[in-house]
Parts: sequence; C-alpha cells; structure tokens
Amino acid sequence: MNVCVIGTGFVGVVSAAVFSSFGNSVTGLDIDPAKIEKLKEGIVPFYEPGLKHLLIEQQSHGTLRFTTDYKDAISNAEVIIVAVGTPSSKEGKVELKYVHSAAQSLAPFIQKGAIIVIKSTVPPGTLDTFQKIVEQYSSHIDFHMASVPEFLREGTAVEDILHPDRVVIGASEEIIFDKLITLHAPLNAPVVKLSPESAQMSKYAANAYLATRITFINQLADLCEHNGADIKDVIHAMGFDKRIGHHYWYPGLGYGGSCFPKDVKELAAYSRSVGLNDNLLNHLDRFNEERIPKFLKKYGETVGGWKGKKVAILGLAFKPHTDDMRDAPSIKVIPWLLEQGATVTGFDPKSLEAVPYFIKQHPHATYTDDLSAAVKDADVMMILIEWPEIIKYDFSMVRIKNKKQWIIDTRNQLDQQVIIAAGYDYVGVGR
Repeated sequence: MNVCVIGTGFVGVVSAAVFSSFGNSVTGLDIDPAKIEKLKEGIVPFYEPGLKHLLIEQQSHGTLRFTTDYKDAISNAEVIIVAVGTPSSKEGKVELKYVHSAAQSLAPFIQKGAIIVIKSTVPPGTLDTFQKIVEQYSSHIDFHMASVPEFLREGTAVEDILHPDRVVIGASEEIIFDKLITLHAPLNAPVVKLSPESAQMSKYAANAYLATRITFINQLADLCEHNGADIKDVIHAMGFDKRIGHHYWYPGLGYGGSCFPKDVKELAAYSRSVGLNDNLLNHLDRFNEERIPKFLKKYGETVGGWKGKKVAILGLAFKPHTDDMRDAPSIKVIPWLLEQGATVTGFDPKSLEAVPYFIKQHPHATYTDDLSAAVKDADVMMILIEWPEIIKYDFSMVRIKNKKQWIIDTRNQLDQQVIIAAGYDYVGVGR
C-alpha cells in the first residue's frame, strides 16, 4: 500500500517507520528541509529506543523515504496520515493551524479514492472542517476521511505501535474501515470501529482518565502524610480490587509531558465551549499546576530553606527513556530553586541535547550527564524522574560524613531504609 505520513515529529516518524516495516511504500513528508535531510541520514531528532535502527533499516530496504515535496508525496498515496502538531493556545483550546495548513497543501495533489487519516489529537468536528478545506482547494472531491488516534507512550513508542492494546478507527463507510483494517492487520490487535467523533473523544478520554488517576493518588498521598499511612501500602491494598488494579498509580509531583497537560487543557476548554464550566476536567489542570510550587515550599521547610543549598536535580526529561522536556517537572523546579538562592546541577542521561534552549533561560544552573558529578557535595538530591541509572545508583558512595544531606524521592522508587542506613534524611511522597 502506498502511504504518506504528513509531519515528521514523534508520532509521524514512528508511524512511518513501523508501517514501512510491514512492506508498505511509505513517504514521510515535512516542510522543514533540515529535519528531512537528517532523517534521510538516519538521524532521529529525538531519543526513542529502537527507532533509529528501524529508520535506517527501512530506508535501506527502499520501503521508506522522506521529502518536502507535497506533489511527490501525495500524488500516488492511497492513505494519507496527518500527524502534525496540535498545540494548545493560552486559553487551553486546541490550535489546528497546522492541521488546516496540511489540508490546503495536500488538496491539489490528492488522488481519486484516497483516504485521509487524521492521527493528530483533535476535537470532534475537525474532520468536517478538514474536508471542506480539501474540497475548496482540490479539483475533485472523491476522497474519504477517517480518524485513527494514536496511543503511543514516549520511551516505548515502537513497542506500543507494534503491540497496541487496540486500534481505534473512526469512519463512516465500510470501504474505509476495510482499507484501514488491512493497513493495521500486521499488528494483530483488536480493532474498534467507531464514528470519527467517538474515535476522537476516545483519545482525549483515555489521557484525561490517566491524568485523573495521577491526580487522585496524589491527593491520597497528601492525606497519608498527615496520618502515618504509607501510600505504597495503600496502593498495594486497593490494587487487589479487580476494578482498580495495581497498575498506573504514580504519586509524585503531578503529570507532565507532551500529551496529558495539553489534552486535559483542551478537553477542559472544549467542555467550557459547550457550557460545562465546572466539571472535573476544569479542576484537574488547576490541581496539577499548583502541586509543584506547593511541594517545593514544603521541601524548603524540611531542609531549612533553599538559600545557599547545593541541589542536584536528577532527571530532566518528563519520564524515563525519552529526551522530551515538554512540561517536565525540571523546567518548573530548577527556575524556582534558582530564585530561592539555591545552587543547582541538573542530571539526565539523554536530555542534554534538548537542554540548550532551557540553558539560555536559566544559565546559572549547570547540567551534566555524569551522575556522580551531579551529586558531588550536594546538600539535597532531588529525584524527579526514575531513570534506571538513578534508581540503581549507590548513593552511599557519595555520602559525606558529618554533613546533613537529604534525598527527596519524588517518585518513591528508592528503598527508604537503605537510604536512611546510609546516613541520609529520606523524603518521599505520601510516606
């Protein structure tokens, strides 16, 4: 099958590489020449385990190529996958300018009977607008529309797309379902056939629910700190209820990354646009935004104030196995500590290439990919992200005798008793 993927960001590159590995002829399309040239050389603009090998392999097999030429990419495409960015506005509303631009650019070259698949996260009603734009700029209107949302997790995206829990296809014609089911058949995953509107809402609903779980367990953790309970024990006990489960309970500083904050904000803004101003969605974002400042003030009281303290921030990305710093705890924590007079060193094994723009804004902190250098002589070591390099590190090696030192474990990943035995003051979340 001839497939074009518009947009070579995280979702686009992963999708293009995997669909080409199934024997399809895939063209990745982007308006950024520098990005396209790097991809041709096998250089992935972000860190994602397993992706670089797949990218190079499929290009060498001739099943995957990249271009900036819309006519070249679109003219022979049976399926056109739109995977461009949909950022949020200051008000939280989804910004669709890149989606609409793609519609206008592809319209003159679309072939008869082609299926345009919106993979970008968009609100219900977007397909209608997209279709009208294509019809306005196309010489014919014999094409089809569908919504196939992605459910990829950064750090495990290749594994996620190869072994998905489900493939959600939103369409209104059987011919579209049949074609897209064939395209996704090698995944051997359950296919959920929905209307486009239900498919789009399913993506927002999944992310909003997961954000709700994180917010819920955070609030329970806050209660535990007032009554002697341990949130890890609470999670263990309630997880035996089959309706709840032990999975996906992450007490800490809140949710971050490129999806949860954006999608919650967008769904909340959408709810307000239809008159639902005081629902749960509108409170989730506020709870999450307030959490880091609240905890930093509390931690400051614990360590006797931040001024003059040497602080090691361990983990700059928003989660392990990615270099993505979008809405990562570090981009809020580091500036706050600097303003309080702390000396800050940030460590991350993969994010240093993504740090330069951040360094320009906060040049008074230092950054390293050497964990031992980061924690040397530190008064406070604050674990923000559970990279294996951090969790497996022997902190007893850098313990300074007769010096008061704290380890703040915002992910509850370290063995509390081991850290205390090494001579540190241990601070967890909800413990």
